[in-house]
Amino acid sequence: MTLKIISAEDIIFEGEAKAVHLPGSMGAFTVLPGHATLVATLTPGTIRFTTPGTDEEQRREITGGIVDVNADVISVCVY
Repeated sequence: MTLKIISAEDIIFEGEAKAVHLPGSMGAFTVLPGHATLVATLTPGTIRFTTPGTDEEQRREITGGIVDVNADVISVCVY
């Protein structure tokens, strides 16, 4: 899957991810390969993800945002 995390000022992360954990406004959720298409709002919290070739989890703190999942591309716009 391709993960893109962007803000108005910068590209925070762009690359491949095996799993992405997001702080949704209706509860935290995980996106895995083949996930259904969705758009959701995000609350303050931590985006956690793992990249291929490593089991080390990366983290990015956010204050909120929007996520769009479509065809194994996860686009996150953060505040």
